[in-house]
Amino acid sequence: MLKIAIVGRPNVGKSTLFNRLCGKRKAIVGDEPGITRDRIYGSVRWNERSIELLDTGGMILETHEIIPGRILKQVEIAIAESRIVLLIVDGRAGITPMDEQLLPMLRKTGKPIWTIVNKIDAPAMEINTAPFYAFGTEHVLPVSAEHGFGIADLLDALSEKAEADPAETKLESGDEIGVAVVGRPNVGKSSLVNRLLGFERSIVTDVPGTTRDSVDTVLNRDGVRYRIIDTAGIRRKGKAELKVEQISVVMAQKSLAKADVALLLIDAEEGVTKLDANIGGYASESGCSVIIVLNKWDKVEKDQNTIQEFNDSIRRRMKYLSYAPLLTVSALTGQRVSNLFEMIRMAYDARRVRIPTGKLNNIFVPDLAEHFSAQNANHKLGIRYITQARSETPTFVVFLSGRDPLHFSTERYLVNQLRELFGFFATPVRIQQRLKMRKKK
Repeated sequence: MLKIAIVGRPNVGKSTLFNRLCGKRKAIVGDEPGITRDRIYGSVRWNERSIELLDTGGMILETHEIIPGRILKQVEIAIAESRIVLLIVDGRAGITPMDEQLLPMLRKTGKPIWTIVNKIDAPAMEINTAPFYAFGTEHVLPVSAEHGFGIADLLDALSEKAEADPAETKLESGDEIGVAVVGRPNVGKSSLVNRLLGFERSIVTDVPGTTRDSVDTVLNRDGVRYRIIDTAGIRRKGKAELKVEQISVVMAQKSLAKADVALLLIDAEEGVTKLDANIGGYASESGCSVIIVLNKWDKVEKDQNTIQEFNDSIRRRMKYLSYAPLLTVSALTGQRVSNLFEMIRMAYDARRVRIPTGKLNNIFVPDLAEHFSAQNANHKLGIRYITQARSETPTFVVFLSGRDPLHFSTERYLVNQLRELFGFFATPVRIQQRLKMRKKK
């Protein structure tokens, strides 16, 4: 697949162009400079050709600030991965000193450079493109990322480049496991993602809220394909002061909805907080499998009761995640991080299990009825039939012989027995009850 890096100084419309080319909102956009920090991947299919796009943060050279310096490193990685570099400039502002500073650095990479003059919102504004021919790049193309002007011409040119190398256009196939890493700000999500991948994929600093976009990366390990999604730290409602932070939270929740497995990170130094419990609720509601990851374990003073105390605290605050296993790790040192891959695979396999209807009704239901009869001879279970409606989030439909729903304790026992007999490691089990219809008079 042809890979394209989108680069440029801050606030020239790189993420708006990225979203326009992808045909969906994958990167956060706004008027605030420096919103994008990590590199974001997206893809587009055009003229039967596949193109992978890498959005990057705004490049600022000769800076000693931490985040701009880390952004620059991410841009360098994106360029190294790509075959073509799209240098985005602002057609309204014209050539700026910062644009001119970027050119020598980009030329040193040896990659073909295309100058994309953005904010050309109408054909009459194409005259603003003329000064940029002085850059001497391979192409100079006018576009309006906001309004769509020139986008088809850009995609046509890129697809022709992809056609020149058919080997680059093959789509990767096969199942992949979507893994969302979630938690409150500054618990080590990006550090854990980098440790899982084996390289610095996401920017890591001590500044809370460094990650803003949901950053996903595909990893192949032991014949299994994983899509690791680093999400923005989820804050309390009303605590996300900037609009970009509010959007980050929404995108993190969307990542949960799409994931197969969520790694819920908790800071072992600070212990379980109310916000951790709220985020655990989001993960539970999403229907994905959940693994609770207690990070920074290397910094905790421990005795023989420490792990049990943590476990009791987590289970007390997150009763709805009673099925979620707990693993202590250190993203900083790598302690036990590799164990997560086996747990993720187990959770993924468990959520795809389908129980034959015959097994449920010929063995499982009679055993349940016998259990309740032994407890109370007058208690009738009242279940006529059970079937599994879907896997992924394993969901069972229970048809009742009466007009009253099962008592919550009975439903809880039903779920526990399904889990005990059929596994469903780290995976929620849903029950839908169907009551007997009342006869119409």
